[in-house]
Amino acid sequence: MPRIRSVTTAAAEIDRRAFLTATGAVTLSAGIGYALGPGGETQAAAHQAAAPVRAMSRGAPAAPLAPYTRGTTLAAVATATAGSGYRRLGDGPAWERVVRTELGPARGAREAKRTPLAAFVQFTDLHLVDVQHPLRYEYLRSQTASAWRPQEALSVAGAVALVERVNALRGAPVTASPLHFVMTTGDNTDNNARSELDWFLKAMSGGRISPNTGDPRHYEGVQNSGLPLYWQPDAAFRDGDKRDHGFPRIPGFLDAAISALRSPGLNFPWYSTVGNHDSLPGGCYAPADPYFTEFAVGGRKLMDLDTATGKAIWDNVQSGGDPKGKAFKELLVSHKRKMRRVTPDESRAPFTPTEYVAAHLDPAHMGPGPIGHGYTQANLADATQYYAFRISDDVLGISLDTTDPAGHYEGSVGTTQLDWLKRELKAAERRGDHVLVFSHHTSKTMRNLREDPHHPGERRHGGEELTALLAAHRPVLAWVNGHSHKNDITPHSGDGGGFWEISTASHVDFPQLARIIEVADNHDGTLSVFTTLIESSAPHRTDFTDLTQTGLAALYRELSFNAPGSRATLSGTPGDRNTELVLRKA
Repeated sequence: MPRIRSVTTAAAEIDRRAFLTATGAVTLSAGIGYALGPGGETQAAAHQAAAPVRAMSRGAPAAPLAPYTRGTTLAAVATATAGSGYRRLGDGPAWERVVRTELGPARGAREAKRTPLAAFVQFTDLHLVDVQHPLRYEYLRSQTASAWRPQEALSVAGAVALVERVNALRGAPVTASPLHFVMTTGDNTDNNARSELDWFLKAMSGGRISPNTGDPRHYEGVQNSGLPLYWQPDAAFRDGDKRDHGFPRIPGFLDAAISALRSPGLNFPWYSTVGNHDSLPGGCYAPADPYFTEFAVGGRKLMDLDTATGKAIWDNVQSGGDPKGKAFKELLVSHKRKMRRVTPDESRAPFTPTEYVAAHLDPAHMGPGPIGHGYTQANLADATQYYAFRISDDVLGISLDTTDPAGHYEGSVGTTQLDWLKRELKAAERRGDHVLVFSHHTSKTMRNLREDPHHPGERRHGGEELTALLAAHRPVLAWVNGHSHKNDITPHSGDGGGFWEISTASHVDFPQLARIIEVADNHDGTLSVFTTLIESSAPHRTDFTDLTQTGLAALYRELSFNAPGSRATLSGTPGDRNTELVLRKA
């Protein structure tokens, strides 16, 4: 497979190995051939060749002359004030960088000799939420904190603030390399809804977003229902009333939450990886059920459920005993009289995998490129959502689809995709490439081996098998993923020398982080992978009267810290946060 290179306009003195990445990443292949354009070039290449010019014209800041900490958790971290009950956030102490040597020695003087190979930003689990969607199961809040979060009405404002943070970064904080791209590792949407997909694509590529469905004038959901299970931000209750959950009263909160806002879009090329919430209704049920489609766009919404029934439904989801949603469907049918009326909206319809890829390929969502954001016309024709792309002269990126169309929130890959991955890894070995692998699921959450109904008879492969495959191939440096909503970095040793699995916290649950990842050659027989966590651009301190776009993004973070049932362990240990991960060089 020939390499496709972007046009180059940088100064000649830039190191050859950093050159291509400094001007934008370029799609290499989708594992299934190219869509050829005029003159025999790929359509993707034609569009991507112009991407560096577009990216620079959007005002990407110049890279620094030396490493920096500003705007990262190496400078400060949002931290709660002392006390009990609802706690405010403020500036807290920075997280230091930890050197990890399980896969290679940290030799002296490597800082003076190293050269950058790649630098990029990982977003994961943005969970842009249509909070008024009829298929949402907020009424399971007593069973799982993820069913409803008090902050989730502000998810779009939070995502836009994260885009603003990345645009303001002055290159990579350790190597001072330009940032080459942003990769999202799935669960970009929450309800597999077309409305949410539109918001996600506009947040990433730029545009005006109205995070509202149903009634264009009023919010219609659980947070003005008067039900004590949910925080009612606009309502004044008596002291001790359970409906405020100890949270502040914020008049105008819901009107502000559904008001239009604008994203500047990323200044850098960005790529997309699919997650279970992007593929499956509720993130766990097999798609294409006409009942769920009809219900999603309809005019009734269940907001309350007795505890015993809720426990039975959630136990079924956790065990994977209802991947087709039969029990969920029976619940909705039997509770029709308890439902509240909402305004029907066709934009809440679920999207198919084909529609997901097609939306990425839509020129309206091109932003800084590349066209398709990793996906190609070949993906569209062959109904696949995995691909490889050229990060730099020496580094190949591979994006996997680990969702299982048979249902359930855990993942796996089919034999066809696994065989494609083996071919890509062998080709990378022949070329002398380093490889970075991206997926939504972690190695520990790929245990769902149900047969894909679209590929009967094809075997599914889990995390243990995938880990062994990656560890056996020398080019693999890191496997970057999300899903668990927790920072966790794990070394995997193997005959190929081993690789680092880098799992990053979500941007919906506190601490709401993204991660800068840099790869450098130390020229001493080792490589270093640096990870640096970043927060959104929103200030740590909030003002309950500030309902501007920035004020809502700050509230998004503070509310997530105070969310009932939130886990304090999601930031991980110091060795899972800001790190230098050393590997022996092949």
